[in-house]
Amino acid sequence: MGPLKRALDMARPAFSTILKTLKPDLVIYDFLQPWAPEEAAAQNIPAVVFLSTGAAASSLIMHDWFEPRSEYPFSQSIYFRENEYSIRSRLVKSTGTDTNDHIRVRDCVRKSNDVVLIKTFRELEGKYIDFLSELTRKKIVLVGPLVQENNNNNDNNNNERSDIIEWLDRKDRRSTIFASFGSEYFLSENEIEQIACGLELSEVNFIWALRFPIGENINIHEKLPLGFLERVGERGMVVEGWAPQRRILSHPSVGGFLSHCGWSSVMEGIYWASWVWANDDEFGPVVAVVVRRRVAEMSERMREKGEEEIDGVVEELVRLCNKEERLMNKIESEGSMKRLNNVMMIVENRERVLSENT
Repeated sequence: MGPLKRALDMARPAFSTILKTLKPDLVIYDFLQPWAPEEAAAQNIPAVVFLSTGAAASSLIMHDWFEPRSEYPFSQSIYFRENEYSIRSRLVKSTGTDTNDHIRVRDCVRKSNDVVLIKTFRELEGKYIDFLSELTRKKIVLVGPLVQENNNNNDNNNNERSDIIEWLDRKDRRSTIFASFGSEYFLSENEIEQIACGLELSEVNFIWALRFPIGENINIHEKLPLGFLERVGERGMVVEGWAPQRRILSHPSVGGFLSHCGWSSVMEGIYWASWVWANDDEFGPVVAVVVRRRVAEMSERMREKGEEEIDGVVEELVRLCNKEERLMNKIESEGSMKRLNNVMMIVENRERVLSENT
């Protein structure tokens, strides 16, 4: 990540040039670019940070950055276990540049104009959203789950993995688990063995997307336990590399999602009414398990509120742009009045001098 962050920082001059050329009404920036709002402010453009993680995870991690001397109010619900403190330390101190990541994120939030955009919805994380607002002293504007509808007519990958959908079509409703752990995490040999063992003992149908680093010549059969594929037979499918996650989760045969719990995967799992099990990654302790009896309800509410959330975001951003415009007009007006007053003072002084000399 270090080289990527340095490359991102080196883009600052080009970013400034782009702003001068395009003259946008608003800038929405990521949480590792504290220079983005600075460049926007230099050109009188409002800028807002967008957090792509959930409110619970964000509030837990940011608590130490904004209020380190106080106790986290939900410590009975979410917390870092003893063996996870090293992960937390690595996360907040991760660098690669002159600035630690926790300073980058903190400054990005502080420099955001009035509001913070975040990818979540109130029914899922209400109390954490409110606390995050108190913590950052910003209005938290919810953009909703941002889950793309599964429109098969517009899916370019329909034919690429049609074998998966055909396999799912033969399964009963809600009878299948989908196991996938993101595009940036590669399971160790021990993890592969343990997950394979669990899927085999579960005696339920499953699709397992198994990824390996690009460029490594790996035989998937050699990585799986001996005889695993033969024992599970038609009950399981192991997919090497990419799998159409959205199409799989939206299929009526799928009822569970074993995931690394990246926030986008959590949102998709809930949206398509699948159980979501958390595998221990960086945010494992704060995501936990979404209980099945609540998933259907959450899914319905998520769909109902999707358009409402986006409408609210639009209104808030338009308000912010209008506020900035009114402020600039006021400054320009005050500047004009100041210049006029200066001229009047010069005229009055000249008249006074002329009067005194006549």
